[in-house]
Amino acid sequence: MTDAEIIGVTEAQGRGVSRLAADAEAGHATVLRRHSVPVAAVISYHEVQRLSSLERDLVDVALVLTRAASDSGARTSLDAAIESLGFTRVGLEAMDDQPDRA
Repeated sequence: MTDAEIIGVTEAQGRGVSRLAADAEAGHATVLRRHSVPVAAVISYHEVQRLSSLERDLVDVALVLTRAASDSGARTSLDAAIESLGFTRVGLEAMDDQPDRA
């Protein structure tokens, strides 16, 4: 949003919500400042969706990079995982054969 127009809250109030919304819809972002500090931005809904999508992508990339950096290469078989929980594959399969009790 480096090309956004920066205006004071008082000026934004003078322009009105309709004009700020129309500008945003046309692709012109406006940053509102109070006492020289940016406090809000008026952007199009399309831009909000685009930024949300980028955020999801960045989270996915961070997860992939974290997993790649911490992967020791060790793998656990399904049977070992089941046994670590105190079950056996045969025992779990037998549970499917029991009728439901309500």
